[in-house]
Amino acid sequence: MPIYAVTIFISAFLLFLVQPIIAKQILPWFGGSAAVWTTCLVFFQCMLLAGYLYADALTRCRPRTQAVVHTALLLVACALLPIVPDAAWKPIDAADPTPRILMLLSATIGLPYFLVSTTGPLVQSWFARAYAEDERQRSVYRLFALSNLASLIALMAYPFTVEPYTTVREQSVAWSYGFAVFAALATATAWVTTRRIHQSKRLQSSHVVKNPMDHAPSLGLQLLWLMLAALGTLFLLSVTTHITQNIASVPFLWIVPLALYLLTFILCFDGRGWYRRSVFWPALLVVLPLMAWGLVQDRGVMHISQALPLYCLGLFVVCMFCHGELVHAKPSPRWLTRFYLMISLGGALGGLFVGLVAPRVFAGYWELPLALVGCALLATIVITRVSWLGFGVAALISASVASWFGWQYLNLMRTDALLMTRNFYGTLRVKQTAPDDDPHAMRRLMHGVIMHGEQSLDAGRRDQPTTYYGPTSGAGLALQAAPERPRRIGVIGLGVGTVAAYARPHDVVRFYEINPQVLDAATRYFTYLPRAAGTIETVLGDARLNLERESPQAFDVLIVDAFSSDSIPVHLMTREALAIYRRHLAPSGVVAFHVTNRYLSLAPVVKQLADDARMHAVLIADTPVTSQLSTTDYVLVAEKATPLLVNDEMRERATPIEAREHLRLWTDDYNNLSRILK
Repeated sequence: MPIYAVTIFISAFLLFLVQPIIAKQILPWFGGSAAVWTTCLVFFQCMLLAGYLYADALTRCRPRTQAVVHTALLLVACALLPIVPDAAWKPIDAADPTPRILMLLSATIGLPYFLVSTTGPLVQSWFARAYAEDERQRSVYRLFALSNLASLIALMAYPFTVEPYTTVREQSVAWSYGFAVFAALATATAWVTTRRIHQSKRLQSSHVVKNPMDHAPSLGLQLLWLMLAALGTLFLLSVTTHITQNIASVPFLWIVPLALYLLTFILCFDGRGWYRRSVFWPALLVVLPLMAWGLVQDRGVMHISQALPLYCLGLFVVCMFCHGELVHAKPSPRWLTRFYLMISLGGALGGLFVGLVAPRVFAGYWELPLALVGCALLATIVITRVSWLGFGVAALISASVASWFGWQYLNLMRTDALLMTRNFYGTLRVKQTAPDDDPHAMRRLMHGVIMHGEQSLDAGRRDQPTTYYGPTSGAGLALQAAPERPRRIGVIGLGVGTVAAYARPHDVVRFYEINPQVLDAATRYFTYLPRAAGTIETVLGDARLNLERESPQAFDVLIVDAFSSDSIPVHLMTREALAIYRRHLAPSGVVAFHVTNRYLSLAPVVKQLADDARMHAVLIADTPVTSQLSTTDYVLVAEKATPLLVNDEMRERATPIEAREHLRLWTDDYNNLSRILK
């Protein structure tokens, strides 16, 4: 028993740990977008499905054949270590990076991840066959709970134990050593099982389990497994997206729903009866309408103090229902690989829908309303299947209520929206606060709950800078202090193009924007770019990659504005990034880092970078009185102190930056958000 448990535990731990390790390495190459992580999840789900399919097929072979094939693949995977992606995979244009990410992951961690993913069903099958006539066979499904416990430990360990103390290179090497240990254990487990079965002369799978109910699962039952698993994954991803994109951009908030999802697997497969229909069926029929109701409260942006408990409780109840019903419908151990295959297929379908289909089909985040309705309908099918008429009627009513609120949510998202569009980088909305002839009318560009800029529609104020670029902000002061000659201004992060309001005749303002839809919205619905006095240049694609390729631009001011959300592109705030910016500055040029963030203290990070580069850095904190301007924090970095203190106002406003205790210099190989949480 111990070797089976240890092998499964280590494999599940490695399975979950490798996901943030590899994703963090490639995030800088693809713009640091949250969609990169979603694409990685799709890859992991598909590879998990491939692993389960392999396990289901392999267990039909003779035990010795299984051991030989699996050992050979493990040896090949070990030869491919360590798992360090090749820089040749960096994107070369602004095209959708999804295919490139998937190919990169396949080439870098495809076979090792595939083999780790096979371990759960394969080793459980070996255990069931080795102990077919033993009482211990009954505990085989508890090994699945053990694997999810290992995954949960890995999930919690990475951001708070692994990431703060190691570089991504060290993480990759350590994981590779761990894989070698796992490969040795998996090989030993395969041959121990072969020997035990051979000694017991149980070579045929048809003789494995002496169980009168040991018949092949029907197609309908397998479809039920698939739908329950797909719904659980769909609910996990849609709730995570909703609370992180539409409720609050809080760092590490995604950990909470994922931890709850894994916890429900542990509780349901533990074998101690944590899932009880008498408790969770009524709870399910209550939380579904409540969650749907929450979608339309406060104009679709419920406060986090209410939204987080509501949606986390709802996710827990839904996943307990899905995974508890999976346990009720589980087959005898002989068919467990088919059982896990259908679970994995359902998870992959749910992940593919959210990661690949939804961004290309939907104009907004419609996954959660659809998940609520789908859950209510599936609950109706499952409940009536058990012939509980009263609960079946209640489930049908719950489905109707959830559908009605879901429809109201879709209508609410369209209200006042001049534009609603979605792609790999997220959902954009252009909202207008009042009719065009209203002197107080404002037009805003929204990405989830983050505002990317706004503009007054009043003719007298249309060309005035707003939001984060007021005259007294760090960016405004730096722009006003720049030389009187024609200036070159660089901006990383287009927004609505507000910086163009500062352009004088003969100035050049060069915007770097990763999302083509942002450029389209800024051009069609806002006038900062078309009405600019100077020359406007726009460069699509990741700013850092483009700056790496370009000849020196001699910017008098380079504004780096990409850190207002929780999914900050950290590759724009590293030692290597600052070296690139420095190469593009004029002799008296200034880099203005916009570090305004409700949850992260970014100013000390920039100060360390400046100190490391022997540059000067000051903080400009601005709290304007007008409602059209936002409170901002900018860190201005220059070669010498003089360009930052050229006028009295700048000198009065500049403040030193307090050091952050135990903060380590950020590089392309190391960064840590947990150390800078406010």
